[in-house]
Amino acid sequence: MVPSSYPAAQHVMVLYTGGTIGMQASANGLAPASGFEARMREYLHSQPELVVPQWRFREMSPLIDSANMSPTYWQQLREAVVDAVDVQGCDSVLILHGTDTLAYSAAAMSFQLLGLQARVCFTGSMLPAGVADSDAWENLGGALVALGHGVAPGVHLYFHGELLDPTRCAKVRGFGRHPFKRLERQGGGAKASAVPMQLGYQQHRQLAKVAVMPLFPGIGAEQLDGVLNSGIQGLVLECYGSGTGPSDNPEFLAALSRARDKGVVVVAVTQCHEGGVELDVYEAGSRLRGVGVLSGGGMTREAAFGKLHALLGAGLDSAEVQRLVELDLCGELS
Repeated sequence: MVPSSYPAAQHVMVLYTGGTIGMQASANGLAPASGFEARMREYLHSQPELVVPQWRFREMSPLIDSANMSPTYWQQLREAVVDAVDVQGCDSVLILHGTDTLAYSAAAMSFQLLGLQARVCFTGSMLPAGVADSDAWENLGGALVALGHGVAPGVHLYFHGELLDPTRCAKVRGFGRHPFKRLERQGGGAKASAVPMQLGYQQHRQLAKVAVMPLFPGIGAEQLDGVLNSGIQGLVLECYGSGTGPSDNPEFLAALSRARDKGVVVVAVTQCHEGGVELDVYEAGSRLRGVGVLSGGGMTREAAFGKLHALLGAGLDSAEVQRLVELDLCGELS
């Protein structure tokens, strides 16, 4: 293994949220199960050649299938990470999480934990621990070894021997050992010269209301208004190509204009796996800019969603939120 320039983890807190990695069979199929700490200890004890840092274990409550993940649970998770580092003195945190929303959670935590000097690593598995050909112990053990080897401060996603930046990747397949992939996105903003104090990891967060809506041929103002009038504060608008939409539909543009006037922050990202948003390339994009839509550059859906939650939940004023959307905070636009 190539020597790391970062300090090796000495004390790791393992936060177990549920997910496939610890699931067991029930009458209705695989379901989250308690007791994973004992199984983890038994496995690591059976692998004396696997050198891992000292670790302790915390089972989150409730244990969930990650399909049930929510921003409310993210708040619990952020508080658990802060407690592990600032109160219990851990230098690293390993979060065991289901794969369906793992990229969302890891991206969200990247923004919720700005300024944290500890290492936070997410991992999980596609098959439960103990079943034939499971990737559970491979990923869990590999993540612990990676932390023990030394990784950069911040949030990481570890899967099948690879460390990924969670603000640049997504789950792209529902089978096999490689469900996550870095998306080749381009188009970014300048690095923020300073992060506002309200975004620091120790600051209290409010729950924000953010939605995601893809454009599709024939979408009209009535569908858009249905989302914008639901009480949301922010919207990730998944546009075509480089950030285009139905610019010849005056009612659609008027709906976006009304949202801007009500203070709803609308951020455009691309539906494509590669590329990014440049709103001024086509008239169909510049007209979106003209009614207040912000450019998400090369941000993934997951990163834009998590970023809006962090910015809006920090209580920043609308102008500051809009300014920071298009600036790079933790690699999401680099």
